[in-house]
Amino acid sequence: MNQVTLLVLAAGMGSRYGGLKQLDPVGPNGETVIDYSVFDAIRAGFNKVVFVIREEFSEEFKKSVGNRFVDKIAVEYAYQNINDLPDGFNIPEERIKPWGTGHAILAASGVVNESFAVINADDFYGKDAYTQICNYLIRFDDKQEQRIYCMVGYPLRNTLSENGSVSRGICSINASGQLESVKELTKIVKTDQGPINMSEDGESVLLDGAEIVSMNMWGFTPDIFVHLERLFTTFLEQNLDNLTSEFYIPFAVDSLIAARTACVDVLQTTGNWFGVTYQEDKDSVQDSIQLLIKSGEYPLSLSQL
Repeated sequence: MNQVTLLVLAAGMGSRYGGLKQLDPVGPNGETVIDYSVFDAIRAGFNKVVFVIREEFSEEFKKSVGNRFVDKIAVEYAYQNINDLPDGFNIPEERIKPWGTGHAILAASGVVNESFAVINADDFYGKDAYTQICNYLIRFDDKQEQRIYCMVGYPLRNTLSENGSVSRGICSINASGQLESVKELTKIVKTDQGPINMSEDGESVLLDGAEIVSMNMWGFTPDIFVHLERLFTTFLEQNLDNLTSEFYIPFAVDSLIAARTACVDVLQTTGNWFGVTYQEDKDSVQDSIQLLIKSGEYPLSLSQL
């Protein structure tokens, strides 16, 4: 049977939320969002989990999260380093910001040799999302260059915060169910009338709420690393001196789709996505997980796996 890996992007820290939110407990026994993600991945059929982290907090991370799973699934680590650039590039002295999610995936190229799903460490994606993406990826032979990827899409209404505006990638999907483009809307607020996007010019646009959005849950085969290396080099040629620029996964995927280098199947889930965009979101995430435990979706303790 083909192997499938879960790649967890945990090197970043939220700009609007103090501290290492990836290590913040949300479950009744101190479980973090990552604990639930790995739990869902294991029961969906994933064989390995790779955490992309910053090396300076690796011991804290391993103690708080990684060591919980070493007897249940293969666990490895990759380290995202701001100085890890292609030959010929040197980091600007003033640069302190990481290079983004696309660069984080590249950090794992040495430990991932099979089909893999990418998630944000601080996002709760739900059981159905892991089942769908694992069933999709397990079909592929790791040694073949597929250029067929996937992403899990959520209805916009299932991804909003009660505590402020959010940025969401609205997906354009063709008749074959494949992604055509992702348009980033940067200030969507939840209202009684429905989601409203506040544009930069101050115009308010009422959205339907059924729009499919990307929450950074992607499925790739290993050939993606070659494409990301090439696109990251191009990105640096154009943005090296821009101290806040980042190499994002949607940008890379959009580029591959536009060039017809790859296609991306959209796997739609009706499940709810939970995230801690604002510190106040933590309470609602805890309440949502409690409801899922009461409904039988999750056990009271994840050690029951």
